[in-house]
Amino acid sequence: MLRSLTIRDFVIVEKMELEFDAGFTVLTGETGAGKSILIDALALVLGARADALVVRQGAERAEVSAEFDVSTLKNVKKYIQKHELTDEGDACLVRRVIDAGGRSRAFINGTAATATQLRELGEMLVDIHGQHQHQSLARASAQRELIDAYGKLEAQAAKVAELHRDWRDKAERRRAFETNAAAYVAERERLEWQVNDLAQLDFKADEWPELTAEHSRLAHAASLIEAAEFGMETLSEGEGASLAQVNSVISRLKNLLDYDPKLKDVLEVLEPAQLQLQEAVYSLRHYQQKLDLDPKRLREAEHRLDAIHSVASKYRIEPEQLPEMLAKARARLDELSLAGDAAALKRHEEAAREACVAEAKKLSMARRKAAKQLTEKVTAAMQTLAMTGGVFDVALHALDEPAAHGLENIEFLVSAHKGMTPQPLAKVASGGELSRISLSIQTITSQVAQVPTLIFDEVDAGIGGRVAEIVGKLLKDLGKKHQVMCITHLPQVAACGDQQWQVAKSAGSGNNGKVASKVTVLDKTQRVEEIARMLGGVKITDTTRKHAAEMLKG
Repeated sequence: MLRSLTIRDFVIVEKMELEFDAGFTVLTGETGAGKSILIDALALVLGARADALVVRQGAERAEVSAEFDVSTLKNVKKYIQKHELTDEGDACLVRRVIDAGGRSRAFINGTAATATQLRELGEMLVDIHGQHQHQSLARASAQRELIDAYGKLEAQAAKVAELHRDWRDKAERRRAFETNAAAYVAERERLEWQVNDLAQLDFKADEWPELTAEHSRLAHAASLIEAAEFGMETLSEGEGASLAQVNSVISRLKNLLDYDPKLKDVLEVLEPAQLQLQEAVYSLRHYQQKLDLDPKRLREAEHRLDAIHSVASKYRIEPEQLPEMLAKARARLDELSLAGDAAALKRHEEAAREACVAEAKKLSMARRKAAKQLTEKVTAAMQTLAMTGGVFDVALHALDEPAAHGLENIEFLVSAHKGMTPQPLAKVASGGELSRISLSIQTITSQVAQVPTLIFDEVDAGIGGRVAEIVGKLLKDLGKKHQVMCITHLPQVAACGDQQWQVAKSAGSGNNGKVASKVTVLDKTQRVEEIARMLGGVKITDTTRKHAAEMLKG
């Protein structure tokens, strides 16, 4: 819901900071006091078109910011994440600045944003009903979404969209093959030859380090054998061998330990060295026994290396990359095997289309049922809102081809008076009628409506008395499930509000004498006076006040 709205230098508003509550809030005041300016400011910060005329005379810029509680709005949080906007947790702050030259800047949670992003986000946060640009009922997509939400058909609609994507993907593959058939054949032939060439080599990823190590060992076998023999000769087998001399030193020192125990420290160093030298001799002897001059095996290893290097050079890659290249070539060949079968592609496309159409038909049946129910309920509600004989209808226009949203376009039609042919809602309804029809729809669909804040402007146009009281009660009921605000001139509507704001003009701050608009949150006594003013006009009597107090109690 909307938590706060801050306005600076906007039209006739110098500075205004408003805190909003849940429930039903009414905005009242004299004609021209600036009530609609608050709605215009909110529309501006939610992406409405802006120009320099909104900047208060003499000011450098106009600025509007609004803070929303989005703790329960998963769609808003997903939008913020998708567009990589700063995540402020349960709060969302939007801001719009218009300078005197008409240049506009927008921000979402402190991150620079476009007016389009403001508008898209705003459509999830606020719905303004009346003669304003920001109203969802004029959008065909919103009408369809409302029917799906009312009928609890979102999951079915999402499944149809998924099946439609699958069908279009398969159709695109088939068209791509038909357009590039020769190229597919050429690529398949090339890959078949390549896979055969690499498969014949039979080269595995783990072969390369083993093969290179073996080749190195075989190529230097003579030097390795000679080095092993030299090591054994020097350490243990030759005259003056190291191990024999170390043994002699250890034996002699042990014989002298009785004369000087400090020699024990030297022995503790030499004895481990003796053991290590012995281990080295054993290891060298074992190593030498396994070494062999094998010219035949050396030639085999060199031939294998040459073959691998030759193939790698042919494809201009490193030898280690050959197994990966073979795997990729086989995978691509599998794709082309399917893509290259025109008949199979066509079958798969047709099967996907049939699956999409079958699911879309189920969705259409459910939509017709939901549309019938909504038509009846909204038409009935219109009869109580000064539109006697009026009709609301939900038309389902069949499409020639299945679309991502189903087999039909949905359009809201209305005739506000008896005998009129229903026409598209946005074209035939006046501002007041549109607001009252919107009120009927929102009241009926309030259980499933996604937008948390609803604002109604001019819902009282052309009505009064009993109808005005009905409108007020409908708005109050709607305020139990949504945050609702209404600009009204009717005391019957104002008396139904959970809270009431009075908008009035006054002299601006300082000595400039410019007219400015201000808002006062009314307490109980002030509400009686304001409703009495709305009832009695210029002269307010005790009788008028008593009537106003009774209306507030009722």
